[in-house]
Amino acid sequence: MKILITGATGQLGHDCVEECRARGHEVHGVSSELFPLSDENVMRAVLEAVEPDAILHAAAYTAVDQAEDEPSLCRKINAAGTEILARLARERDVKLLYISTDYVFPGTGDTPHETNALTSPHNVYGASKLAGEEAVQQDLDKYFIVRTSWVFGLHGKNFVKSMLQLAKTNKILSIVNDQIGSPTYTRDLAPLLADILESEKYGIYHATNEGFCSWAQFAREIFRQAGINVNVTNVPSHMYPTKATRPKNSRLSKKSLDDAGFHRLPPWEDAVGRFLKELKETAE
Repeated sequence: MKILITGATGQLGHDCVEECRARGHEVHGVSSELFPLSDENVMRAVLEAVEPDAILHAAAYTAVDQAEDEPSLCRKINAAGTEILARLARERDVKLLYISTDYVFPGTGDTPHETNALTSPHNVYGASKLAGEEAVQQDLDKYFIVRTSWVFGLHGKNFVKSMLQLAKTNKILSIVNDQIGSPTYTRDLAPLLADILESEKYGIYHATNEGFCSWAQFAREIFRQAGINVNVTNVPSHMYPTKATRPKNSRLSKKSLDDAGFHRLPPWEDAVGRFLKELKETAE
């Protein structure tokens, strides 16, 4: 299969390129410089040159707080850009996998969100990603929407790297404990995305590593497995204000994966250990 992967230099896109190539697919990974989501002419030209059988759309504006100051730019990339890509995919009869987010939900309650749960994002980023979802659903029949959360991997900024960096100069850290979700390791997510893309089981999926935790619990597990002595104290969200409102409930139900016969990802604690090992090996 010939696959075009957008956002190929990002932490998820990079691992998706590696995974799909390892499976023997012809992969064309493009960055925002080569494939600007704001330029339909360039996007069309790339698709005409590559002639893909499938598109894995991992590119996005992901600066959640900055999006509150740049709403037009965020929507231009995540909503309008995805709409253009979906329309081009329809013209060429190409299936498309769109990476979305837990931020499309209001983040209320304490039960995992099903794929058909009420969407009501509370920040610009979430609203832009939901608009992208709606464009994909409106323009295509052959689509996959995969919502994920709290992503970490080798090729990008993420919470794990931030905690390890902060631990170099801090022995006490105050971390939010009333936002609950699931960390997701790109090395685990990429193979699942490849499985989904290779199928024709179209629809909406939720994909994260198994288990739930708060950001504070996530931090404690990082330090425990890294053998670092840092005292993590719990603080509520209102004590750590951010420009963009974060959902308190980011739990995602994986029933959609079960129903389609796809495998669930390993527990998030296991993923943290493997990522720390990958970081160590890369640094050596």
